[in-house]
Amino acid sequence: MNKFTYTLAALVVLASVKAQKISVKDGSSSFSTGSHNAYTTTVYETTADDAESKWKSYLKDFKNEKVKSSGNEVMGDNVLIKDWGNNPVDVYATFDEDKKTKTVVMHVAYDLGGAYLSSSDGEKHRAAEKMVKEFAIKTTKESMGDKIKDLEKIASKLADNQKDLEKENKNSKSDIEDSKAKIKKAEEDIKLNEANQAKKKADIEAHSKLMADAKAIMDKID
Repeated sequence: MNKFTYTLAALVVLASVKAQKISVKDGSSSFSTGSHNAYTTTVYETTADDAESKWKSYLKDFKNEKVKSSGNEVMGDNVLIKDWGNNPVDVYATFDEDKKTKTVVMHVAYDLGGAYLSSSDGEKHRAAEKMVKEFAIKTTKESMGDKIKDLEKIASKLADNQKDLEKENKNSKSDIEDSKAKIKKAEEDIKLNEANQAKKKADIEAHSKLMADAKAIMDKID
């Protein structure tokens, strides 16, 4: 992929992300423990591996017994979310990647201890929506930040190429001016040479006439 094609592709991605609004919906999703209510969002311009890795890191910021992954699922065991009180929860998350659109659909379920968090849980429900949405926004922005860095590198290379072209153009013009000066001098040298040749020819002719006259005079001497 050349720089122009890459830049165009990146702009298409940027436009696509700009046209989207990251949101969170809750509904039934499938996990290793069965079908449960979950919070679903989309992370843009990323991979399932990257989203999983960042989610695991995110969960480890909370007090927990362990965070493990299996297949496309990440499970946080006994995660303590302080704003929810002192009762830990199990957090399950799955990541479904669409490589064509470079998006990952993320489903997150919170096991409160037999019952799964849903819209009927008021403050915890709103807090869960906020957690998932903020993670999706942060991860998308980080991915787009990497894309922007790539674009900045390409822009820098393009600027360097432009400077090289300008320098090459300046050198070529300088070569032309030098060549013009050399041609002008050569033309002047040719004119001077031709004038000198004409003068020399006249001198030769005058000298030849003098020799002829001298011979003629010498022949007349008795």
